[in-house]
Amino acid sequence: MSTIVEGMTYLLNILYSLSTAVGLPYYGVAIILLTILIKTLIFPLTYKQMASMRKTVDLQPKIKALQEKYKNNKEKANAAVMELYKEHNVNPLGGCLPIIIQLPIFWALYSALLNFPYDPTNPSAHLFLGFDLTKVYGFALSYHLILPIFAAATTYLQTKLTSPNASTDPTQKTMLYIMPVFFAYISATVPAGLALYWVTMNVVSIFQQLFINNRLSSKNKKAI
Repeated sequence: MSTIVEGMTYLLNILYSLSTAVGLPYYGVAIILLTILIKTLIFPLTYKQMASMRKTVDLQPKIKALQEKYKNNKEKANAAVMELYKEHNVNPLGGCLPIIIQLPIFWALYSALLNFPYDPTNPSAHLFLGFDLTKVYGFALSYHLILPIFAAATTYLQTKLTSPNASTDPTQKTMLYIMPVFFAYISATVPAGLALYWVTMNVVSIFQQLFINNRLSSKNKKAI
């Protein structure tokens, strides 16, 4: 993990140098650039995830029919559902891959920001939009609550967009409301730089999701 943290520190410093070259010498800009870079690199996986989830949603009537048909034999019902997934080239665990990939990135950025070697020649480099990126602000009633609020709002919207059945499926509905609260808490209890990363990631994800949803809908219309 130390190698990943060192790599994250190195990459942030490169992006900081890039932002400085264009007249924006702030590590906050570097974090935003880092987030866009990561989301761009994993976009193919995100697209596959959403295409798989859309197929899963479309297969729900057939899945329910199989579960009803084999309601007295759970093992056979599960086997029939897995066969249905295989027939339609759906990976029910495909949606986990982009999340799994981002976990070490999230941890590496957290570890890097805790002891980050900020530019000694620019004492304001770690300040961004009124936030000290090295500081944990907690839940004090101040301007700095904006980041946890934005984290909750963007997590809610992003979850809503990626979970078409969130209003009807009990599990998805629970996640729709729990996840924003969870990430609001996380954003208030980690360095503000990490909260900025999470909010930016959600915003980029929302735009990507709108693009993917539109593209998948166009493909479905053409198929009909």
